[in-house]
Amino acid sequence: MKILLIPSTVTSAAKNFKEVIINLLIEHQCPQCGAPAILEETDRLFACQFCRVNSYLMTDDVFHYLLPHSPNENKDIVYFPYWRFKGMLFFCGPSGILNRFVDVSHQAIEAPSFPSSVGVRSQAMKLRFATADTVGRFLKPQQCFDKFLNTFQERFGKSLPKPILHQSSIGETLSLIYSPFYLTDRLYDAILCKPVSTKLPDDFNIDNFSEDHPHRHIQFVSTLCPNCGWNLEGERDAWVLGCKNCNSTWYPVGKKLKQLKFAYFPGKKDEAIYLPFWRIKADITGINLESYADLIAVANLPKVAQSGWKDIPFRFWSPAFKVRPKVFLHLASQTTLSQPGEKLISELPAARIYPTTLPIKEAVESLKITLADFMKPRRTLVERLRDIRIDPKSVTLVFMPFKEGHHEFIQPDFHLTVNKNVLALSKNL
Repeated sequence: MKILLIPSTVTSAAKNFKEVIINLLIEHQCPQCGAPAILEETDRLFACQFCRVNSYLMTDDVFHYLLPHSPNENKDIVYFPYWRFKGMLFFCGPSGILNRFVDVSHQAIEAPSFPSSVGVRSQAMKLRFATADTVGRFLKPQQCFDKFLNTFQERFGKSLPKPILHQSSIGETLSLIYSPFYLTDRLYDAILCKPVSTKLPDDFNIDNFSEDHPHRHIQFVSTLCPNCGWNLEGERDAWVLGCKNCNSTWYPVGKKLKQLKFAYFPGKKDEAIYLPFWRIKADITGINLESYADLIAVANLPKVAQSGWKDIPFRFWSPAFKVRPKVFLHLASQTTLSQPGEKLISELPAARIYPTTLPIKEAVESLKITLADFMKPRRTLVERLRDIRIDPKSVTLVFMPFKEGHHEFIQPDFHLTVNKNVLALSKNL
C-alpha cells in the first residue's frame, strides 16, 4: 500500500496566521475485485471503475498511518505513535470569538527522548496504512486524544484575552501516525538515519514501553440501501448517502448504516444547488430560549414582538458541510437567527445536492459557540455563558436551495451567501 501526496497549499487572509491544506491520496485496493483504488484523505465513498461496486470506508477507531523509511535488515525498527489533529478551533471571550484552522501532531506517549511531533512530515511525505504484516515493533499509545487536544488548546489559549468562556473543536479529523526509529547508544531517526538525541539516559529502556499490534482497522462496507437494496448515492467525501428508490438517507454508526430524518425547502427554477444544514432541537438550561420570541430577546434583535411568535419553537441551525471557521460561524449564526419556517418536503430534491461532510456530532459541538456569537449584550454573555447547558434532542438534515451567481451561491430568503472558491477549497478541511 502507498499514499501519494498531492500538495495543495492555500494561504488565508485571516489575521496573523497562514492556513496550509494538504490533500493526501491513498492507494488501496478494491475489496471486491482487487483493482487499484485511489482515495483522498477526506474520502468516505469509493466507486470501483472496474467492478462498479460502491463501498463505504469505515474504521474501528481512527486511521493509522506509517511514515515510510528505507528498509535496513540490520536495524530493529521501533514505531513511535503520534496523534494528528486537523480541524477548526473556536475560543469565546468577552471581546468576541476567535477561530483557527489547525493541523498539528504530538506524542501519544510521554517520552522526552523522542521528538515531540512529526513536524511537517505528515504533510510533506508519502504515507501508508499501518497493517498487521508491517515488520517492526509498535509502541502502544498511552495518552488519549482528549488529553492531547486539551494540552494543545491550553497552550494556544495562553496568548488569548482572558477569560476564555468556552472553547470547541469542530470538523476534526483525527489520525494516528507512527514514525520509525532505531536504537544504538543513541536514538536514530530511521527516515534520515541520523541521531535525534545525544546519548540516551542510563535509565532508558525500550522494554518499559508497552507494545501494540497493528490490526485491520479499515473496512469497506457495501452501500446497498439497508431498506430496499438499491444503490446508495453520494459524492466521494459524503458523510450521508441517499437512496432515490425508497427516498431515504443513511449515515454511519459504528460498522453499520443508520437511517436519518431529512427534508428540503421547495426551490425555484433558477436555484441550481441544495446545500445541507442540520436543524437541531435542544433543551437549553441557564437561559430562556424556547421560542422565536425568546430568540429576539436573547439576540437583542431590532424587531417588535408579534403575536404568535411565542408559539414558534426555537431551533439551532448549522452547516452540514465543512467550510473555513469564520464562514462556518457566520452561516450557523445567520441561519439560526433567520429561523427558517417554510414548509418542508420529506423527499430528496431533484436538483444537485452538495455533499454532507460535517457529522452530527460536530454540529452539536458548535451549538454553544453559535449561541455565543449572536447573544447580546456581551455583558450578559460573560455572566451566563458558562452556566448554559445545551442538550440536543432531535436532528433533521435539511437541504436548502441556493441560486448560482458568478462567484457565489446565494440564498436570498435568509440572506446567505457562500463563495464558490471558499466552498471548493474547503473540500480538504
